Amino acid sequence: MTNSLDLEHLRTLIAIAECGGFSKAAAVRHISQPALSQHVRLLERDLKRKLFERDGRKMRFTPAGEQVLAEARQIIEVHDASLRRLAAQRGPSIVVGSTEHAAEQVLPEMLHALRDAFPDCTTRFEIGRSTQLAASVDKGSVDLAFVLDPSGQGAGTLVAELPLVWYSAPGLPADGDTWPLVAFEEPCGLRERALSLLAAEGHRVEVTAQSTTLDGVLAGVRAGLGTALLPSTGGRPAGMVVRDDLPAAGTTALRLLARRGLDATLEETAVRTGAQFFLTRPQLRLVRAASTH
Repeated sequence: MTNSLDLEHLRTLIAIAECGGFSKAAAVRHISQPALSQHVRLLERDLKRKLFERDGRKMRFTPAGEQVLAEARQIIEVHDASLRRLAAQRGPSIVVGSTEHAAEQVLPEMLHALRDAFPDCTTRFEIGRSTQLAASVDKGSVDLAFVLDPSGQGAGTLVAELPLVWYSAPGLPADGDTWPLVAFEEPCGLRERALSLLAAEGHRVEVTAQSTTLDGVLAGVRAGLGTALLPSTGGRPAGMVVRDDLPAAGTTALRLLARRGLDATLEETAVRTGAQFFLTRPQLRLVRAASTH
């Protein structure tokens, strides 16, 4: 048996118990389901005991799994309590959220800007779906969040409009009037936009794959399961081609949400940094006169 346990693997175990299944736990943990399953396999290997068993179409904890779960809860409780006590001795922190589509490009710039403007603060990032991040901002657990708003009517400060592009694996044929679609699980504004556009062109659409994460959607497209409608922040995803034979999809708004009571200087720094990033990318449409709703 191992001499140490990975805390992230223990958090995954707790998430499975609290969410009632692997798929929902993966969404809550903001990781793909294969990555979550790998956490479980590594725990089983390190502890040399089986943690789950099949119960019909579902998975349930084994008696050994229940025991490990109880220990995991205690370990995480003690660990997090220690961190809270230590954090109380440090300066304030800033929590910035971002949709997966913009995270890789925007967040490094945001980190540098916030460190320069607020050197006494620590910065933490959360990556997730726009609906989840908006809820976190409402609850106050996230200070700022860059989210997609396909409707164009959402709350927050309008930072940029990102072009929406159809992607597929090379050589994916159109199957008559039926078009295969890879999409995010509902609720999702991009999914609704894709279904509406294809239906308006007379296509019968079949959602052949869906995922809670961007990695899952990209994997489905690369595997040739269908097309996906995704925002572009510059460049084309590896292993994919642009489908110009599908209807023009327009743009989606990228907005910055801020929790109530947030320092105005902090919000202004985030808006300025986000706008500056898109200003340097002429293939994207920058909203120069951002407005707050």
